[in-house]
Amino acid sequence: MLKNIYVIRHCEAGWQPAESSLTEKGLSQANDLANYLSNKNVDQIISSPYKRAIQSNRPLAEKLQLNIEKDPRLAERVLSTQNLVDWLEQLKETFVDFEKKLEGGESSREAQKRILKVVEEVQDNKTAIIVTHGNIMSLLINYFDRSFSFKEWKKLSNPDVFLLKIDGSKASFERLWK
Repeated sequence: MLKNIYVIRHCEAGWQPAESSLTEKGLSQANDLANYLSNKNVDQIISSPYKRAIQSNRPLAEKLQLNIEKDPRLAERVLSTQNLVDWLEQLKETFVDFEKKLEGGESSREAQKRILKVVEEVQDNKTAIIVTHGNIMSLLINYFDRSFSFKEWKKLSNPDVFLLKIDGSKASFERLWK
């Protein structure tokens, strides 16, 4: 019951809102991703509905002639609906206290549960690509490797690619994008 899931953080975008597009550099990165992943025998592409995530995997989907399945559970985590001056410090605290929930936001535990559901639904013996955002991607990796924390989140790049291999009850993550 092997699952290979390439977990991808979207390419460079101009801003944070859901409708933000990739920059020119980000569009070039999307083509680089397509070239890098085109020989990985991908069966399925699942993406955050955010424009920057869709644009990040569109070249690959076209190359492989696969549909992009938009899944709102892969959307970026909302830390708070309030404009937080100390948002980075607040985010850091949510990597320590997974139950911490700011006004209008989602706890780390809640966000982690929703991305895990997507991973669980990938069929056995399939290779899938999940395109998402840095914070929720970090929470997924943290589920399988507790040492992956705020510090590692800060080191993520745009894009970034990890391979999650699940074989029965065993799982491993490997960073592929350098």
